[in-house]
Amino acid sequence: MRGIVLAGGAGTRLDPITRVASKQLQPVYDKPMIYYPLATLLEAGLDEVLVISTPTDVPRFRELLGDGGQWGITIRYAVQQHPRGIADALLVGADFADGEPVTLILGDNIFYGDLGLGGLVGSFERGAVIFAYPVRDPQRYGVVELDGDRVVSIEEKPHQPKSQLAVPGLYVFDGRAAEIASQLTPSARGELEITDVNRRYLEAGELTVRRLERGVAWLDSGTHDALLDASNFIATIEHRQGVKIACLEEIAHRCGHLDIDQLRTLVDGMPPSAYREYLEGVITESAP
Repeated sequence: MRGIVLAGGAGTRLDPITRVASKQLQPVYDKPMIYYPLATLLEAGLDEVLVISTPTDVPRFRELLGDGGQWGITIRYAVQQHPRGIADALLVGADFADGEPVTLILGDNIFYGDLGLGGLVGSFERGAVIFAYPVRDPQRYGVVELDGDRVVSIEEKPHQPKSQLAVPGLYVFDGRAAEIASQLTPSARGELEITDVNRRYLEAGELTVRRLERGVAWLDSGTHDALLDASNFIATIEHRQGVKIACLEEIAHRCGHLDIDQLRTLVDGMPPSAYREYLEGVITESAP
């Protein structure tokens, strides 16, 4: 399975800080926002990732992330010429996916806790999997209605939500997703809606849902307040536990992509910072 990070969009809700750089390049406490969705994919065992962004921002992401070789993974890039919706990422990434299953994550979605994504990716065969997270304002999101664990309906930003369960920006699709997306008609917003892709799988009886319960946090950092809340949340956890969230070098080492000598070489090339000091501590802890 391969991973796709959609890091496009105009970021108008975060104006003026997004006038110069994409919102996914903005800091969430001590790391660029895109580190967090990348960490989710790496922790699930995915080592081939496509980053999709605007013509202006793709070079900036490439400068930040490179080809992923420093973390023992492969990162490729693709341009989304216009913000045509989340489902458009499946079309932009069709050549990268090459008919294989993909995990698609939005670049401004931050997850903390055990999602069970690694086990899902390892056993996934067919259909589509979405996640459900209880929120107070479901009308802002895609909303899924359940009967037990069975999906009854899924709607995009409904005025009268049928449940409090929002669908976070994390999706697992089989190799048919791009073909399904290619058959969609743009919505009234002029976008290809990911909810319509999920609805096609639902109509075929192949859409399943995983509930994200207590112990899992989902942060959508698309507004100024949400961005501040996300930064404060990450800072609180890191200060209390003494560990860093979404430290890609540490994750790559824990997942076996980097041995201790490779990690040490990588850290030796970093400028003096709290981030480097943390990784020096990881090396000391991991060294035989």
